[in-house]
Amino acid sequence: MPSRNSIKQYLDGGYYHIYNRGVEKRKIFQDEQDYAVFLSYLKNYLTPKDTQQLTTKLADPNINYKEKAETIRLLRMNNFHEEISLLSYCLMLNHFHLLIKQIEAISIDKFMNSLLTRYVMYFNRKYKRIGPLFQDVYKAVLVESDSQLVYLSAYIHRNPLGYLSSKGVPFRVWLTEKQPSSYSEYLELRKTSWINHKEILSFFSRTNKSLSYDAFVEQTEDFTLIDKLLIDED
Repeated sequence: MPSRNSIKQYLDGGYYHIYNRGVEKRKIFQDEQDYAVFLSYLKNYLTPKDTQQLTTKLADPNINYKEKAETIRLLRMNNFHEEISLLSYCLMLNHFHLLIKQIEAISIDKFMNSLLTRYVMYFNRKYKRIGPLFQDVYKAVLVESDSQLVYLSAYIHRNPLGYLSSKGVPFRVWLTEKQPSSYSEYLELRKTSWINHKEILSFFSRTNKSLSYDAFVEQTEDFTLIDKLLIDED
């Protein structure tokens, strides 16, 4: 019998909670470089590719061998800027969460296959290992309402609290500094062009602190509304 959320319902314009974890719940991020590499791949795939600029650079007779090889690699690399919108994310030691909107029904599958294949190749090469890194194929569950959308974003940003003790550390510091996530973009502490935080922020007040997004995230602890959207811990 397939595990929960392993059967995916893909829709044009759909919003999805995407997650996966390490095989046998092992670490998929072992140091800061691993987090940075995974995020760099997200940036590569979700930032518009300037094909004309790359083509012009490739035609430059003064380009050296390394620059030429890198330019060719960038030209050949898949790009999903017009297919995928990343609303929020959180990277944990042994799993990750992404909240994604796709334009066409096949966009997420292409994007996730490219992202995870590339990261596994990097990880196995770095740690001199072979075989699968993730427990299974990624899971994706369709978000069905605006309420689910905002609660899911809060759940993703609060995810570090479920795995790490926050005793003695200010709540906001914990969520913005202890694990890589998009919460800093939502607090406008950092600007990242490939994070679409404005869509969810549009549901909240920018002037009334008690109705702000950060107040919602930091006060919300009951996520029964989105229980079926969450990671299967079995």
